[in-house]
Amino acid sequence: MIYSLMLTCRACDVEPYAYLLHVLTDLPQRAPDADISDLLPFNFARRQTAPPHPA
Repeated sequence: MIYSLMLTCRACDVEPYAYLLHVLTDLPQRAPDADISDLLPFNFARRQTAPPHPA
């Protein structure tokens, strides 16, 4: 499973270490029934390349 995630990171041009660090930091802070689809590598890549929201 980890290998599959790493290959998906590569396919999405996501740094695997940065991705895992983000997931392992963010996941414990979420509610048990929280949606985690934003933690998938392809969604993480979109969020990393999205322009910042205006303040």
